[in-house]
Amino acid sequence: MKGRKGSDLTAHARPLWAPWRIQYITGSKKDACFLCAKAKGDDETNHVIARGKLAFALLNTFPYNSGHVLVAPYRHVADLSLLTADELSEVMALILRVKEVMTTTLHPHGFNIGFNIGTPAGAGVADHVHGHIVPRWIGDTNFMPVLGDVRVVPQALDDTAKLLRDAWG
Repeated sequence: MKGRKGSDLTAHARPLWAPWRIQYITGSKKDACFLCAKAKGDDETNHVIARGKLAFALLNTFPYNSGHVLVAPYRHVADLSLLTADELSEVMALILRVKEVMTTTLHPHGFNIGFNIGTPAGAGVADHVHGHIVPRWIGDTNFMPVLGDVRVVPQALDDTAKLLRDAWG
């Protein structure tokens, strides 16, 4: 059996199970905006970390890394340029506060922070602008994404959400 890069895999190769991914793969992607739905739903169920008057922060249900947080305005708009000055200010303030809380609780070595504007730029939800805050640790990009084309997220979303909510203060 040949692997992705043509290396031989033994008959004893074991699968890496990520059963939560099937919801993303098979779930409807054309229905209502998940950010709008989560903004109106239960904070614990939806892994909402914090709420402001105009924006909120929540864990990404399909994270790139443990602690991957999204910050979005409540208002459904597709681009940062469509936000009011108050919305933009609150989104950025929440991003900085999430970074601060992660620094004291998760102790990452660095962060990826940014916005994917439009489908060609990688936006999974192109019509509701949102920022990403991804904590990073030296060595967190290991052999798994390179050889197995998978990501290993070592902490359950419920546990990460509780940790960050408790630290929010």
